[in-house]
Amino acid sequence: MADGKVLEAQQWVNATYGGVAGYESCPENGMTGWATMYSLIMGLQHELGISPVVASFGPTTMAKLEALGNIGFGWNQNSNIVRIIQHGLFCKGYWGANGYGGFGDITVEAVDKMRVDMGLPDAGSGIEGGVVTAKIFKCILNMDAYVVVAGGTEDIRSIQQWLNGRYWQRNAYSIGPCDGIYSRDVQKALMIALQYELGIAEPNGNFGPGTEAGLRTHTLAEGDSGVFVELFSAACVFNSPTFSSEGNAVVTTWRNTYNSTLTDWVTAFQKFNKLTVSGNGDYETWAQLLVSMGDPGRPATASDTRFEITASRAKWLYENKYRFVGRYIYDPPGSTLDKEIKAGELDTIFANGLKVFPIYQDNARKLSDFSYTTGYQHGLNAHQCAASYGFNRGTTIYFAVDYDATADEIDSAIVPYFHGVQAALASQGKRYTHGVYGSRNVCSTVSDKTFARFSFVSGMSWGFSGNLGFPIPRNWSFNQIKEFSVTNGSDTFDLDNDVASGLDQGVSSVNDTSGPADSFINYVQQLYDLAGSYGASGQKRSQLVMEYIRHHAYGDKGAFNKLGWWYLIGSYDTGFVEYCNSRGMSIRTSFTDPFTGYQLGSEHMMATANAQLLTDQPDNKKDANGGDVGGWAGDLMTFWADWRNSDEQYADPLQFAHDKLGVPEVSSSFGFDDLIEDADGYLLARAVRFGGKNIVEALSDHYNDGGGLRRFNNYFTQRWGNASDCKTSAHNALTAVDGTLSAAQLYLITGAGAMLPADYRNLPGGGDKLSNFEQGFVDALLARIGMETRSLSMYQANHERYLKAARARAAR
Repeated sequence: MADGKVLEAQQWVNATYGGVAGYESCPENGMTGWATMYSLIMGLQHELGISPVVASFGPTTMAKLEALGNIGFGWNQNSNIVRIIQHGLFCKGYWGANGYGGFGDITVEAVDKMRVDMGLPDAGSGIEGGVVTAKIFKCILNMDAYVVVAGGTEDIRSIQQWLNGRYWQRNAYSIGPCDGIYSRDVQKALMIALQYELGIAEPNGNFGPGTEAGLRTHTLAEGDSGVFVELFSAACVFNSPTFSSEGNAVVTTWRNTYNSTLTDWVTAFQKFNKLTVSGNGDYETWAQLLVSMGDPGRPATASDTRFEITASRAKWLYENKYRFVGRYIYDPPGSTLDKEIKAGELDTIFANGLKVFPIYQDNARKLSDFSYTTGYQHGLNAHQCAASYGFNRGTTIYFAVDYDATADEIDSAIVPYFHGVQAALASQGKRYTHGVYGSRNVCSTVSDKTFARFSFVSGMSWGFSGNLGFPIPRNWSFNQIKEFSVTNGSDTFDLDNDVASGLDQGVSSVNDTSGPADSFINYVQQLYDLAGSYGASGQKRSQLVMEYIRHHAYGDKGAFNKLGWWYLIGSYDTGFVEYCNSRGMSIRTSFTDPFTGYQLGSEHMMATANAQLLTDQPDNKKDANGGDVGGWAGDLMTFWADWRNSDEQYADPLQFAHDKLGVPEVSSSFGFDDLIEDADGYLLARAVRFGGKNIVEALSDHYNDGGGLRRFNNYFTQRWGNASDCKTSAHNALTAVDGTLSAAQLYLITGAGAMLPADYRNLPGGGDKLSNFEQGFVDALLARIGMETRSLSMYQANHERYLKAARARAAR
């Protein structure tokens, strides 16, 4: 929305300095932004005698301002400079007087308000009211915010204010934003502050030898207090959340005493980042908090290289504790690096006890290397290359982004590139899943927006903007921390050290004919055969298989005991359970999904299938019933209780759903794996009930013959058909008075300490929030459907064009 005072500033600065050499006019639209600030900066430069003026507040501008001295009440030797201050204050949201060049009480009040927001000492603390120093002047003419903005937190803002207030008069320190957002500027401010406390003469914000030496002598432990604990806990807040061994998010707060709560967070952080676990703020932990590479000298069990792994090199790697090596499956024409895997090399690697993770890189060193079309072509080529080496179904291929992509470039080109990769891999039956190599920001954004399975972080590029101000991605599998040259007798080769998280287990064989789900399908076949010998026939055999797999977690003695799973879908056949157990069978709780690479819970999926098999969906798709409670409706009830118990953090249930419902790598009671299990359980049940399949055939069709490629599309279409009916169905599941639904609502919602949706909607604003919550469920499904549709439809739309282009290239 246009602001009259901003428009006034734009009109004045253009009219006053339009004829000055180098001046660039800003748009006169009443919208604040860098263009207006640059024009004000250029106006200031002209008043300071700088010519030609430039759109940058550089060292010359700062030096001239410092020579001019502080500006404050009654200072009116140059009314235009005062007007620039007043217009700049307006553009930052402070009422800086009328912009007529008189530094009066209103301007003093505005400056003091901004100083307080920045964390600087206010008037009455030995500081003259309204004084604008050169550093403060620079802040008036930038786009930093000093109040919490969307996505920011008060805890981070408090740290930003504290840093500004403590260090703002130090030469190397620049006053930073107080917007509650962790960013590269905040990270650099923290580093400079730390370097001052370590006694480094000329802090520069870089993690150099002096900083390393200082931190090695400042190990912190429970009971410590003071400025180093404040700096350390600030770094912990900036790296929050970290994640527990169970995958739960663990957060911390800023403090000046190292207490047991901080010890617990540090312990979780050390485990998540594969550091030595002590709970103390030792050098290794300091380094991991402050720079993406962490301590480059720490042990690493993984590596990557462009050099062939010969028998001698493989032996050296194994003897030096390495267990993984990343190798390239493609070397583009014209390359002189000769980095592609050689014939017989994989056999050599496997024979020496090592595993491989495949990397695909075709240039990938500048923005122009990335687009949807390029990603599509690379995805097809990567599939062909990986298949030619015999890489097994379900292998993750890491596609490289080997430069410092900015946030805008990631959104405009990198993400579309990976959508192209997705489409190409889907067109080939999704034999392989895609991972991403790049900075922390590249990896996190690509994973969030394209469901990249794993992240290979280019941590040793610690100076990348995408590695500053960003925590390590939750799905990190390898973190590249150091490049060095190996001397192995008379042989030398370059190697990158990579810390392995354990998420990606690597590849230990090739040319396996089985898929990731085959062992589970074979297990189900055994149960199905036992159901036959037990005396069951027809659909009953598939039902017994479902009952056996779900009986412990979702049976009379399982997690649903208080409600009684039997009430929803009936009990299970205890005789069949005993029959199977006596023949050596046990419950397999998980298996790998071939299409996403995620571990799926077989108990939850088979409970969903069992419920849908026995209780078909309502005739009216807008309704909900007990069969639904066995899957999506039960998960949605649990998710409602989670929101009600988190409403202090999430006032908006729609945002809660967008952040946590069916989102990959986010721990939630209704996570991405739960959503897949609900969809797959539903589709398996319908294949058995209406498709003439037994459970083994249904599983094989779904996981080995491509049925899962459109799981969310098929699920949504068959169960609801449209977004309106889906939302109404969700509403009915949460509020309808029905024997089965009501019992589930009482157990899953009231039993978790939350108010029932039917009661909550009667509170002021409750109906709107309930509607937003239900919309969040719809949005989660539509987002997953959109991802599938985009991959498949883009493939169909672009495949013929790609083939024509390929034929044209071949003809040349």
